[in-house]
Amino acid sequence: MALQCGIVGLPNVGKSTLFNSLSNAKAQAANFPFCTIEPNVGVITVPDERLTKLAELVNPQKIVPTTVEIVDIAGLVKGASKGEGLGNKFLANIRETDAILHVLRCFENENITHVDGTINPVRDKEIIDTELQLKDLETVESRIDKVRKQAQTGGDKQAKTVYDLLVKYRERLMQGKSARTLTFDKEEKKLIGDLHLLTDKPVLYICNVDEASAKNGNAYVEAVREAVKNENADILVIAAAIEADIAELETYEERQLFLAETGLSESGVSRLIKSAYKLLNLQTFLTAGPQEVRAWTFRQGWKAPQCAGVIHTDFEKGFIRAEVIKYGDYVDYGSEAAVKEAGKMNVEGKEYVVQDGDIMHFRFNV
Repeated sequence: MALQCGIVGLPNVGKSTLFNSLSNAKAQAANFPFCTIEPNVGVITVPDERLTKLAELVNPQKIVPTTVEIVDIAGLVKGASKGEGLGNKFLANIRETDAILHVLRCFENENITHVDGTINPVRDKEIIDTELQLKDLETVESRIDKVRKQAQTGGDKQAKTVYDLLVKYRERLMQGKSARTLTFDKEEKKLIGDLHLLTDKPVLYICNVDEASAKNGNAYVEAVREAVKNENADILVIAAAIEADIAELETYEERQLFLAETGLSESGVSRLIKSAYKLLNLQTFLTAGPQEVRAWTFRQGWKAPQCAGVIHTDFEKGFIRAEVIKYGDYVDYGSEAAVKEAGKMNVEGKEYVVQDGDIMHFRFNV
């Protein structure tokens, strides 16, 4: 399931440093704008403690975690919506992603230049928001021009509904607000789903702080928190410089010791990957056997046959039933056999909505 989160931000806010910490695909991290020209794509392993626990119980030949794709996109400047700098490239790259990780500089360092000369994460956020909103406004107005005539003749009810929804988008964007601040029902979303508005994508704001602020944040973070309180968005506080140091350490033990010394219980990268996974509306089901313990990605709300199709299309086509063990039960009883004996394994049909952490075994016939 190749869903992508795009890392965006102004030049020199720490995007590429963060990307380097996330991925083995090393992006340039240099003290000048536009050091990332082409988007770098990293396939990132999603941390999942449940895999380790299951492996201890099952003792498989291998463990296979699930992954998420992260794209490092060139820094944006004012005027991007009109093609300034690498604007057209940036907007095309971000349109291809499914969610946005918006990095904001929340630290001071006179050795790292800021493209606008001063540190102000709220202003930085607004610069990028404005450019994306202007591009969306262009998209919406173009569509309004196409449907206006059909909508105004009165004979086409669907065209009238689409027109009304587009007008709502236009009004919101002209207020300097993002499309995601509007809510529509499922049917309305279907009618305008092909717009693919940039500001309608789910977003996570990443406040890049200095080491001293890694645990509790700082005044810059609080300013960002206040600025986004009415958006449907979360905030994550990370010290990208610390994450870069952690990424250089060879062993898990060294990394844990480093974290303990900095007063952190979990690395920012680990929290970021989990947050990105959640942002994409993804969950994990598990399979466990002597050959492998494996995590599989599915969309929240998917039913058993759809999840079976993640393993192989034949599993979905010939789906008969799913044998489901809750992760907690598997750990409590210690083995699949013990779970079955205790009557804790459920047999589910086509309508079963798979839950995060379910341990699945699919029965099928093709």
